[in-house]
Amino acid sequence: MNIVCLDLEGVLIPEIWINFAEKVGVKELMATTRDIPDYDELMKFRLELCAKHDFRIQDIQDVISTLSPLEGAKKFSDQLRADYQLIILSDTFQEFAKPMMRQLDWPTIFCHELVIDDDGRIENYKLRKADHKRETVKRLHELNFNVVAAGDSYNDTTMLAEAEQGILFCPPQNVINEFPQFPVANDYDQLRSEIDSAINVMPLN
Repeated sequence: MNIVCLDLEGVLIPEIWINFAEKVGVKELMATTRDIPDYDELMKFRLELCAKHDFRIQDIQDVISTLSPLEGAKKFSDQLRADYQLIILSDTFQEFAKPMMRQLDWPTIFCHELVIDDDGRIENYKLRKADHKRETVKRLHELNFNVVAAGDSYNDTTMLAEAEQGILFCPPQNVINEFPQFPVANDYDQLRSEIDSAINVMPLN
């Protein structure tokens, strides 16, 4: 059995923190794992900025409610789910992802949780598991699944390396330069072609 694992932000939906940063005018919040590869360092930086500016969960959710999946993402994910099992592995949070999952017709997603106080301030976050994208692929292997994985940034590369085939989707040039072993797809047609090609050469379990 073959499973496709996809990152969420930058692959199927816009980058939430970038859109929030643009809305509230705080340039520092535009940083993603493309800029700060260490996820823990990045999230601490984000939460410090949210505390400094007294941003609350509702402020972020209000921006998320205005967003839509990337152009072509719904059709791509629908067609992919018709042919393969699909799991979205994301470093976003349940409190952010739900509106986007509704627009994508509720694909399976594994992500993290926020710790929010009674006034809506984000106090902390709970990781599902450290490096959970790679760890999920490892567990799928233990269940005798073959995995093709695709993502766009640093925090996806351990997942890509763990999969039978990893694919970079619309990555920045610095990620391409640092991880030349992964093929690059620049649109959904190319990504689907890379996924099909990888699965076609996989051994039957």
